[in-house]
Amino acid sequence: MFCIRHIGSNFLRAFKVPHLQKLVVNIGYSRTVEEYNINYKRLEERGEAYARWCDDIGLRHWVLAFDEGHRWGHMTTNLVECINSVLKGARNLPVLALVRATYYRLNELFTRKSAEAHERKRAGFTYSVFAQKRIETNMQQAGNIVVHQFDRRNEVFEVRDMASGKVSVVDLARRTCDCGHFQVERLPCRHVIACCANQRLDWQLYVHDVYKMTEIRKVYRFEFTPLGDPDTWPAYEGPTLVANPALRRTSKGRPKSVHPLTASPSMGRPNI
Repeated sequence: MFCIRHIGSNFLRAFKVPHLQKLVVNIGYSRTVEEYNINYKRLEERGEAYARWCDDIGLRHWVLAFDEGHRWGHMTTNLVECINSVLKGARNLPVLALVRATYYRLNELFTRKSAEAHERKRAGFTYSVFAQKRIETNMQQAGNIVVHQFDRRNEVFEVRDMASGKVSVVDLARRTCDCGHFQVERLPCRHVIACCANQRLDWQLYVHDVYKMTEIRKVYRFEFTPLGDPDTWPAYEGPTLVANPALRRTSKGRPKSVHPLTASPSMGRPNI
């Protein structure tokens, strides 16, 4: 899975057309095939070269509608991007200081997140903040939806949004909805909640376990071991590493901004 931020940056670098960068990002965020086709057609009309460039990436690597739910609705999946705010301040330190800073910053992050998850669970919340807010919003919007039952045994429904007039098909058994949000985020969208209310079903059955506080607490239960004083560390036994002088930072000009844990700043941001 590729990071949409990098794809947008690479597109801009390749074609120098900033007014189309947002359209490329929208293609990546397309949650349904229909939405993808509309956005892709708009890009193709502005130049076949732009569309061919996107084709070379591969749909399942960057478009939500084709990733089979592996992204959970997120488009920044690069590990360094996810923890960039934690590590970026340590990027210009010497190696030993950088490792130490990274270690302690991650320890602080896990300790804080673990405490927050524990407190939220103790306060009686079942789901994460994101899931809770999304569900509450969908509940408010579900009141304007009319449900027509088509297949009770297979849990297939047709719903009409009275505000927009748009018709969607909901398949609870397969956990899909024409809006795309149900299968992408694995949370009950407003159409699913409307169907559950109409049929007196429990919408919580359609919330994936990954959003439950019991599961989130497991993520941050890992504990870091104190490093102690370097004088107490065991003697190193292994290969001797020699720095490549060709990758040394230039002493002239303004240093380039890079992400932590990547190659030398002189190499710039890695291509996707």
